[in-house]
Amino acid sequence: MASSKMRRLSIQFGAAVLALGLAGCTGAPGPALTSASNSPAAEPSATFNFGTASMPLGLDPAVTADSESYRVTRQVLEGLVGVDGETGQTTPLLATEWKDSNNGLSYDFTLRPDVTFHDGTPLDATAVCANFNRWFTFPEHLRKQAPGISFQSVFKAYSDQPVFSIFKDCKVVSASDVQINLTRPFTGFLQALTLPAFAISSPAALEAQKANVLEQVRNGQAMSSYAGHPVGTGPYEFTGWDEKKLTLSSYKGYWGDKGQIATINFIPYDRAETRQQALLDGKIDAYDLVTSGTFDQLVKKGVQIIQRDPFSVMYLGINQAVAPLENPEVRQAIEMAIDKEALIRKFFIDNTAQASQFVPPKLSGFNNNAPSLGYNPEKAKELLKEAGYKGEELKFYYPLNATRAYMPTPEKIYAELSRQLVAVGFNIKPVPIDWEDGYLQRVQSAGDRGLHLLGWNGSYADADNFLGPLFGESRAEFGYADSEVFHKIERARAMPEGDDRNTQYQAINAEIAASVPAVPIAFPISALALSNKVESYPASPVLNEVFTNVRLKP
Repeated sequence: MASSKMRRLSIQFGAAVLALGLAGCTGAPGPALTSASNSPAAEPSATFNFGTASMPLGLDPAVTADSESYRVTRQVLEGLVGVDGETGQTTPLLATEWKDSNNGLSYDFTLRPDVTFHDGTPLDATAVCANFNRWFTFPEHLRKQAPGISFQSVFKAYSDQPVFSIFKDCKVVSASDVQINLTRPFTGFLQALTLPAFAISSPAALEAQKANVLEQVRNGQAMSSYAGHPVGTGPYEFTGWDEKKLTLSSYKGYWGDKGQIATINFIPYDRAETRQQALLDGKIDAYDLVTSGTFDQLVKKGVQIIQRDPFSVMYLGINQAVAPLENPEVRQAIEMAIDKEALIRKFFIDNTAQASQFVPPKLSGFNNNAPSLGYNPEKAKELLKEAGYKGEELKFYYPLNATRAYMPTPEKIYAELSRQLVAVGFNIKPVPIDWEDGYLQRVQSAGDRGLHLLGWNGSYADADNFLGPLFGESRAEFGYADSEVFHKIERARAMPEGDDRNTQYQAINAEIAASVPAVPIAFPISALALSNKVESYPASPVLNEVFTNVRLKP
């Protein structure tokens, strides 16, 4: 093990590993903004083949929370604001400037001039408000079909319950000026707008393709016609999507830097070994989600590897709506049964850290003293006995044919977790579900599962981006309904940046950890492998990697 770590630490990366540097930041890491002023003289001409772990679950980011979907939509769609890759601060994107007023209840944005959507529709204030109004008025039937919509986790409610919603309205001030009004202060508002879910789509395309009608099914996911052909303002426009690849092409009318790549092919390989072989065979130019099992082999072959700083958490989900998991002693026994160190050593890249809470260590809301029960199988057995557990069967859902930044080899992780739980007396029934057969929707909806594997990848540098979506409201995923915690998170979101807000989130962290609504296991490090064709790649902990920033060797 020691020699393996030594080899890994001596890798000469083909591109810089981005540091989070989050101590005083309110934004999130990501590629630096490029503008028309530094556009290269030559039109992009290269083709870039990128290996992914799976196909997207849909390309309408407003109604999906899938990282492979976001990887594509970040190339096609843009939001009002972006993030600086070095400082994590909010930067101009479709808005060139903004200001807040009315004690943080109003935000005025000035839009970038002469920007068009890929269908020729001009970007103006009316188009921006059409998007915000669409999200605010999502019909109830759509919300049921697409659990985990970001608008709800960020703004809390829709137009049918306006008193509970943070979003009030969007007003057209002029063609180039738009005002967004809130019902109450929200400190992370600008940072939240950097989420892929709040990218601006062409209103004409949304209407023509009936974006709110999820009448199709692709890869086990309900989706609209629009989700199969998104139209934005980004540097790449959608070209095609079949079973073998998804293709984007450089948008000739793009306002900013078009980069070197004219065509991107996203090609799925559901196994790390097949992604690795495709790279070695020259079929792809890069791939994401190198696993610990293939890491050393790539190093020996001299392949460029870039590691991202950890900005995700992998957890074992617990559904308290299924007996006997409503009993805190049973949930505590689950935590004590898990040997996190063994899991990390076997299945994660070196230097992945154990997790005892859901907020990564580099965020200000991280609590150094969050309670952790630790690995104690004998105590777990005692707790089960005290709780009166009679061997009730617990269905354990886990995904097949999936690799995520937070979950490198789910089948193997499940097998080890199941072994550990059975060892202390749990009766586990495996329920494997293909990722592309609706796994994400199944574990985020009400059901009879007791346990499941999942994780969360952060999108901006605020503790609320982790605690809010996971534990800020009642969610079918966990059957968790602690109104006191919900209220505390809601209060913390409105507090100004500073020590008091940090202290509040640290206290919330500790309270969640003590009640064990799920078991955080690891803050994983994820990695990409690059061919010799690539000079640099814009690695981002929040996965905000726009391919105009990929640099290819001459």
